Amino acid sequence: MNGKTPAQTAVTMAHLILPSDANPAGNCHGGVVLKYIDICGAIVAKRHCRKNVVTASMDRTDFLAPVHVGEMVILKASLNMVGRTSMEVGVRVEAENLMSGEVRHTNSAYVTYVCMGEDGKPHAVPPMVPETDEDRRRMAEAQMRRKLRQEAKSLEKKRG
Repeated sequence: MNGKTPAQTAVTMAHLILPSDANPAGNCHGGVVLKYIDICGAIVAKRHCRKNVVTASMDRTDFLAPVHVGEMVILKASLNMVGRTSMEVGVRVEAENLMSGEVRHTNSAYVTYVCMGEDGKPHAVPPMVPETDEDRRRMAEAQMRRKLRQEAKSLEKKRG
């Protein structure tokens, strides 16, 4: 199984926010942004393993700034870490005012995907090949987040 670098699977997507995406205040619904995050992240994961993927978890995401109707939302996603059958993808979301050119960071998320084989069961994924210091930093941070997620899951099981 040949490994891939994060650069080989990175994705940038853009969407124009329309009135159908918005709440009565004229801001994009948070759920619409979360949907775009999931789609963009899944494309990265699928490009890495070249199989179907399912979303296993999405870490906390704070909405730092609203996205308004008429603005373009830009999603930048790249692979952070690979496990045996899972992958963590980081997604950064920005909003661009197309009239002024102002760009705002609106939120970020870390999404874990599981590679699925044709039998519908988790399937091994190729390794990630970090090539830059940034890749290695992101991988180390992802390993720490994975450990924290596993510890939290273990505590939840103990509590019942």
